[in-house]
Amino acid sequence: MSKTIWIINDYAGSRYHGMEFRNYYFAKEWVKKGYKVYIITASYMHLFKKLPNVKGSYTFEEIDGIDYIWIKVPHYKNSTDKKRVLKWFVFTLKLFFLPFYKMSKPDVVIASPMAPFLAIPAYKIAKKYDAKFIYEVKDIWPLSIIELGGISPKHPLIRMMSWCERFAITKADNVVSSLQNYGEHLKNDLGIDKDFTWICNGVDLDEMKSIEPLSDSIKNKIPKDKFIVGYAGTVGIANSLETFCKTAKVLKDYKDIVFVIVGDGDQKENLVKTYGNLDNILFLEPIPKNQVQSMLKLFDVCYIGLKKEKLFRFGVSPNKLFDYMYSKKPVLYAIDSGRYNIVDLSECGVVAKAEDEFSVKEAVLKLYKMDKNKLERLAQNGNDYVKRHFTYEILAGEFEKLF
Repeated sequence: MSKTIWIINDYAGSRYHGMEFRNYYFAKEWVKKGYKVYIITASYMHLFKKLPNVKGSYTFEEIDGIDYIWIKVPHYKNSTDKKRVLKWFVFTLKLFFLPFYKMSKPDVVIASPMAPFLAIPAYKIAKKYDAKFIYEVKDIWPLSIIELGGISPKHPLIRMMSWCERFAITKADNVVSSLQNYGEHLKNDLGIDKDFTWICNGVDLDEMKSIEPLSDSIKNKIPKDKFIVGYAGTVGIANSLETFCKTAKVLKDYKDIVFVIVGDGDQKENLVKTYGNLDNILFLEPIPKNQVQSMLKLFDVCYIGLKKEKLFRFGVSPNKLFDYMYSKKPVLYAIDSGRYNIVDLSECGVVAKAEDEFSVKEAVLKLYKMDKNKLERLAQNGNDYVKRHFTYEILAGEFEKLF
């Protein structure tokens, strides 16, 4: 008899609604294997491109064989809006009153939150049904908002989060994290002697089979016969695109090197205003997700960066890294991610220092001057490595071992 899995995450989306996708990709693979999977998520999230059609407090919808339950929550303006906190508590409270009689009994309950409050009702649900309880960590909260947001650890909200984090970790049958070095946080910051399973993000091969071509109007904007250093994704403060643009400015005398940013976000307007006058930098509008691989094919190098933050010492697992690797393009990796990073491990690119335009400049020039055969070898290494280790089919199989 196949098992039933409940995934609880108020930020879980789908390929139709938008980020975040991790829970959707895992669920889709488990459905293929005969599992019944529920994704219990919120009706609103600031990264959704399309909002679900909700009727009442709990709306059921089947998406690609997955049973979604949309819990109605308040809307908020952006990630810093105080109403976002209200959303966390409304979602957490409503988990206690799910329409359980309409749902199949869970064998596994996966709590996969940002803010860890929902771990309490998730654990209670697991206990009620004698199900395995798995706690999944993608971002370390509340440490993320202490270090990135500058909020005091003594703030009442942070204290509540810290208690919930410890509760979830100690009660969990298994702890999973997408961060390679998460064990250091468990041991050094929390003083908890507990193993965890590293399961990072990856690529969905089904999605890669349905790649669409770019329109000629977009395609023709990319200069021909130039060395293109490209970025495709959110233009947000965390993505260190200020460093990317500063690097373009430093290299403005290299007429054969062009920097391209594809995407949108709250930092784009400021970057265009500051660096849009440079001849060697191009800002393009966002494109549909299924056209991203077509865009990456036009790049010579794919850039990924993050701000220089202590938090990233525990590792990172940005989705675009795996898209880049799959695209058979060398990766310029400007992230200080602790003692382990996938670009070094897979030998698929060049590593530079985070938020250091001169280090990124040297990395760009190294790749620009590199023998074509060596560039192709780096690119092929990334593609081989991601298909060998980081497809969601493989990752879902690793996760399944915990069931």
